Amino acid sequence: MPRTPTLTAAERRRRLGRRHRLSPSASATSAAAVADALVGLHATDAATVFLSVAARTTSCTVQDLEREMYDDVALVRLLAMRNTLFAVTRELAPYVYASTARAIAAKERRTLLKHFAEDDGGLDAAWLEAAEAEVHALLAAHGSASGSELSAASDALRTRITVFPGKKGETVQGVASRVLRVMAAEGRIRRDRPRGTWTSSQFRWTASEPWPDLPAAEAKAELTRRWLLSYGPATEADLKWWTGWTLADVRKALTASAATEVRLEDGRAAHVAPDDTAPEPETEPWAALLPGLDPSAMGWADRGFHLADEHRASLFDRSGNIGPTVWWNGEIVGGWAQRPGGEVVCRLLADRGAEATTAVEAEAERLSAWLGRARVTPRFRTPLERELSTA
Repeated sequence: MPRTPTLTAAERRRRLGRRHRLSPSASATSAAAVADALVGLHATDAATVFLSVAARTTSCTVQDLEREMYDDVALVRLLAMRNTLFAVTRELAPYVYASTARAIAAKERRTLLKHFAEDDGGLDAAWLEAAEAEVHALLAAHGSASGSELSAASDALRTRITVFPGKKGETVQGVASRVLRVMAAEGRIRRDRPRGTWTSSQFRWTASEPWPDLPAAEAKAELTRRWLLSYGPATEADLKWWTGWTLADVRKALTASAATEVRLEDGRAAHVAPDDTAPEPETEPWAALLPGLDPSAMGWADRGFHLADEHRASLFDRSGNIGPTVWWNGEIVGGWAQRPGGEVVCRLLADRGAEATTAVEAEAERLSAWLGRARVTPRFRTPLERELSTA
């Protein structure tokens, strides 16, 4: 019986550097290439998408990324894994939708209709269908519009309902954002250019065609295969955490994707993409400054192979969101922040020698130049980021 391969922490860090496009020789030339390499970019904080791309390309500007996202529509935002907003390529989007986002969309619609029923104001599925038709008509007439512009033009979207009536959390809310959220989750509208700069999360909306109705099991197997190519070796717990699927769904997807079982250095069972067990070639030394919520930091439930436990308190907020991080050869060795004047400052939490320090300083200078006059404050602020930004 063949021996199960063991993949070391050093091997995992080499894979991360090359497959996540972080080592210079593996850098990408487009935002779409970065998004595919990472199986989607975290998009809860709008700035994360841009900064994740900037860290992995040498020539992609803000204008280049905006063109890919809003003119070419090479990237789209989907409410998907773990009920989180991701930016994925149009080619990957149908698999993300069928494997994960479709179930979330159905839940969003059920929840909204439940609120309608509890409000007892006469709103129901027929009312929602009419409101959605009105949104489509407005977008067809105007091309794109913000939520406030749509509400101003629609009596239906200005409707208010009582949410959680008779309970401690009772509140009166407008329905516009909820209706638009359902339509976006179902792929019938999409987020267009923001109302402000590229750091803004206040988007305009435009019409979109629903994604192909792929079988969920097929989509989960394909998404798992791609994820393992980027994040493997990984455990069942890692895949369950990243996707938000049940453990049963994770195991079925691993089987359907023909994943190869391996062992981690500590003896735990893990998986890689089919037959993806060959040693990863060495890369040149590399440093990177990654934004809060970057996929390379958020891709696993257990991040012990690239993050020392003693650094967690400085780099995470109380809800488990990671802030801006400094990397050296596949390890998180510190954090960074932008000061009000625009300067990017770093603090190393681990000493990796003079070469690492010099490379990190060079990356900080590069990022400062890339940001120019833009000022970025992470949506989820961490102790070290707060300290550095005001020091």
